[in-house]
This record gives sequence, C-alpha cells and structure tokens, in this order.
Amino acid sequence: MLLGTAFTLVNFLGMIRNSDEYKDSRPFVWIATLIVGRIYVFLWLAYFNVGMGDWNVQLYNDELHDYIWSGGWITIKVIYIIGLIGGIILFKRDVNKTPPLVTVLCIASMYLALGVLVVQCIQMNKNGIAAMCFLYVLNIFMMAITLLKIKIQEWYSVKEHSVENYGKNAFIIKMNKFLMKAWAWPIVAILFMMPLLGIIIAVLVLFGQEPDAIVKAWTETADWTFSQRVAPQNLYYDEHYLCTVAAGGHRKIVKPLRMGERHGHKVIVNRQLMIANAFENVLEEKTPKMHRVIRNFYDKYGFPIADYIRTNKVACDITYIVMKPLEWLFLIVLYLVDVNPENRIVVQYMHRSTDKQ
Repeated sequence: MLLGTAFTLVNFLGMIRNSDEYKDSRPFVWIATLIVGRIYVFLWLAYFNVGMGDWNVQLYNDELHDYIWSGGWITIKVIYIIGLIGGIILFKRDVNKTPPLVTVLCIASMYLALGVLVVQCIQMNKNGIAAMCFLYVLNIFMMAITLLKIKIQEWYSVKEHSVENYGKNAFIIKMNKFLMKAWAWPIVAILFMMPLLGIIIAVLVLFGQEPDAIVKAWTETADWTFSQRVAPQNLYYDEHYLCTVAAGGHRKIVKPLRMGERHGHKVIVNRQLMIANAFENVLEEKTPKMHRVIRNFYDKYGFPIADYIRTNKVACDITYIVMKPLEWLFLIVLYLVDVNPENRIVVQYMHRSTDKQ
C-alpha cells in the first residue's frame, strides 16, 4: 500500500508541476504504475475471493462471483488495449507532425478505456472492496491529464501551423482550422467516443461477440452494483478436509446426499462424512482420552489439507477414494459397538447434532 501511495504522490506532482521536470523519469514511473497497480488490484481481489465464476456458478463460504460477465470480457479487454495503444501513440509521436484528427482519435480511445475503468470501480463498490481499484484508476487519470497537458504544450511550442497539407475541401479546411486549437482536442475527443466505440463493437461482432456485450458484461453478473442476476446462495463447508471433500469433489464420485448443518452453517454431507462423524461420536463416548488425541491430530493436519484441496475437484476426488478403506473400517467398528449404527449415521449433521468433522 505504501508503494501505491508513493506512485500516487509522484503522479500527482507530475500532473501539477512543470512537465519538463519529470521528462526523463516519466516513462519509467508510468510503466511501473501500470504494472504495480495491476498487481495490487489482482492481489486485493484475490484476498476477498473475487472472481470465482459467472453468476450461475455455485460458490462456497465468502467467495464472490466475477464482477464482469465472461462473455463480455473480450469487449472490455479490447477497449482497454485500444485505449493503451492510443495513449502510447500520443506519447511517442510529436503532435506537430501528426494530423490533428489522429491525435483526437487517440484521446477518444483513452477516454473509452477510462470510462470503462470508472464503470468497473462503480460495479465493484457495492461490496465495499473497490478502494484499490479507485486508487489505480486515479493514477491512470492523472497520467492521462498529464499526457494531454504535455501534448497541448508541445503543439503551442510551434508558433504557426499550416492547414494546406490537409486537403483543399472547404469543410476539411474549416474543420482543421478548428483542430488547430489544441485546447479543443479534449472536447472534440468526447464527440468521437461513440463513433469509435461503434466501430469497435462492429468489428467484434464479426468475430462472434454479442452487440450488447459491453452492457451485458456488467449486468449478467451477481453480487455487484449493476448486476441483474440472482446467484445461488453460497454454501458453507467446513475447512476440515472431509467436509471439503463432500462439498468440493465431483458429484458422481463423492456422492453428496443432502444438506446438513455445522455450527449454524449449511454444509454438504455425503455418507463418508456421516460415517466418520458417527465413528468420532463413538470414540468420544467410549474412549474420551483417545478421542482427544485423535481430535488434536485431525485439527492439526485437517486445516492445511483442506486448504490445499478445496479449490481442486480432482484432489477432493482422490482424497475421497484414499479415505475409502478408513470409511469401511469406521463402519465395521460402528456395527460392532452400536445397536443401531445406521440410526447414529443418518442423524449426523442434522439440527442439534454433535458433529465434529
């Protein structure tokens, strides 16, 4: 966070002070801002478990769905890339040797990218986790303002600009006379935003994107500001690995049976989990000292195992299969010591059950 604040301060000073003071260091600072800022946003979203799938994907615990619909990601990314390309062209080329209309189109492409970034921040703000995104976008805005300031100064550093090279058509000459006023470029660029966006969408449609993908990218989501979909309610699963296996493995393999309850949370229950929990009930009743030893061992190693396998269905499947011999052993013990073993098994993880796994 300190590094992000430092970049913000440097970009702010570069925006308000004489542009020549930071001429040599500016490319490095801007590139570093984009890279470091993007890494910060990625880590920030990962910390809050954002981006676990489209709105219709079943999530668990505190996970959040993607804030952009997967079918609209291409449109959004293309706008970002075109905006970046426009900024690079504007930065690299001497505006006095570039047709003013090209300069205006570059500014318009930057506007589109900035607009999408603002929408993204508003989209994420519903869950109160957009702080890092806002900081990142603030820096990009300051960079864009600085770039416009530099190019306008660069244009006015040349005293006279001829319109003869732009054709003999009266309308073209008149338009170029207006474009000779560099202060008007940011305003004219606003007028070119929608035509440029229309061209981008038309080209993307030819490659299979939906015409309204730029809108659906935000609305075909759940959990967020512009979301129009209602996602399945998040399910809770315990962090111990048997609960994780029941919730996280492929249904055909781990065979979930029903919803259960653990510590006031809904959990997915399969027979292996119920048998293991019933076996622990027997241990707790018959040999409490041994139960404490086994419980402590399970608590020590259950959490890291669950953390490793919980996002990997194949790992959950393998764990389920590896646990099968133990499941059979637990079942044999239950049938040896309990008069009604199936009754004990079936009530596990029901309301008020003394579940442990």
